[in-house]
Amino acid sequence: MSKRVFITGASGCVGHYLTETLLLNTDYELFLLVRDRQKLTIDVSRRPGVEVIEADMAEIDRFHDLLQTIDIAVLTATAWGGAEATQQVNVQQVVKLLNSLDPDRCQQVIYFSTESVLGHDNELLPEAALYGTDYIRTKYQGLQELDSLAIAPKVTAVFPTLVFGGGSDGKRSSFLTAGLQDVVKWLWLIRFFKGEASFHIVHAYDIAQVVRYLIAHPPAEAGVRKFVLGTPAITLDEAVRQACDYFGLRIWFQIPLTRGLVDFFIKVFRIEMTDWDRFCVNYRHFTHANPVSPAQFGMVPYVSNLADLFRVSGFKPR
Repeated sequence: MSKRVFITGASGCVGHYLTETLLLNTDYELFLLVRDRQKLTIDVSRRPGVEVIEADMAEIDRFHDLLQTIDIAVLTATAWGGAEATQQVNVQQVVKLLNSLDPDRCQQVIYFSTESVLGHDNELLPEAALYGTDYIRTKYQGLQELDSLAIAPKVTAVFPTLVFGGGSDGKRSSFLTAGLQDVVKWLWLIRFFKGEASFHIVHAYDIAQVVRYLIAHPPAEAGVRKFVLGTPAITLDEAVRQACDYFGLRIWFQIPLTRGLVDFFIKVFRIEMTDWDRFCVNYRHFTHANPVSPAQFGMVPYVSNLADLFRVSGFKPR
């Protein structure tokens, strides 16, 4: 019997890639929740068994009966800003949706969070609740709510790192991909600075690959399982070197980005800093234990390094 999969946020960057991979590689019956049908650029008529539901997360109560019949729920929808909107969408309505699922029927919930709520050991980062943006704080709160729900033993929480995707392939761009052009534009200057920082990256195509695998392999043990999605950690200096190699730029010298110099740039360029921004400047290393990519599940990653990222984003090497 084919699985019935309910996906929120199907018209978003990650949602597009996820919908497409499930459409092309499975026979699942798909129910796609989107706020605006026009923003879903995938041709969902290419096979039967796909229903587009145009509605907002605020209306999730309307779909209680449908949710009772769902085998897999994938929750990618999110509100990015505004205290009221993030609290409603990222916490209240998600809890309502999860409570509408039948714990005896539903095999798995794939809950999308963010790496920003986790520390280096993949445990909750207290500073995310103290200093985080409305989005980060409500994602932190949402995770805390999961444990008390009847569906908790079926939950797989995924934590994408720095997400890229869309743009050159016609899909909706992630925020970071939309800003890549500016990074490339200023690389001639960026290359002369070095700083202490490190991070992971992940492409939405690879997120979709991993989620497709997870859907096919529900949790074997009770309790919320967690996966940080991303490449192995890369330092800021290595990222600059890889970018310069790709675009044929030489690095003649580098000036260390000390805290004093960073503060100078913030003041001179009148950069507005939130409490979370200040925390990030001091924290610097957004790295996590055991990041997961498609390779861990026997699949070929779409993006393994910055050269791959620039290539799939439409930038030609020089």
